[in-house]
Amino acid sequence: MKSDHRPLAVFDVDGTLADSGHRQHHLEGRRRDWNAFFAAAVDDPPLPEGVRLALSSAEQCEIRYLTGRPERCRRDTVAWLAEHGLPEGRVYMRRNDDRRPARHTKLEILRGLGREREVRMLVDDDELVCDAAEQAGFAVVRAHWAKASAALRDAQEREGRT
Repeated sequence: MKSDHRPLAVFDVDGTLADSGHRQHHLEGRRRDWNAFFAAAVDDPPLPEGVRLALSSAEQCEIRYLTGRPERCRRDTVAWLAEHGLPEGRVYMRRNDDRRPARHTKLEILRGLGREREVRMLVDDDELVCDAAEQAGFAVVRAHWAKASAALRDAQEREGRT
């Protein structure tokens, strides 16, 4: 996959392109089952609003994917994107041992991308990620088309797993 010189449109995966609602129950209770949560991602239905936005954005922008999923999920994530007809694009994932909140990991990568190229927009469902990106000067589209459970929001911020 070769890079071009168009501006970048950067898309989150879970809650933006993929509906993770069916697997969020793995994060409820005292013992969160992260392995089951990520293993079930292959069965996520696509979110039509996010897919449409990615496809239309690809007309003017190079697409990149920025997910809080750990690196060990790369093969399944890339296969899922292709299976659902999303544009080709480089996928940025967190290191398997990185437990920082997504607002830190994603902003670090986004800033690096911004040093290389114009980032036309970030599309993400995590309000804290969106707030941090806006404060850093990035244009943000807030993906309000999927509902995250309270357990998922808490896990994202406290455990830095997605």
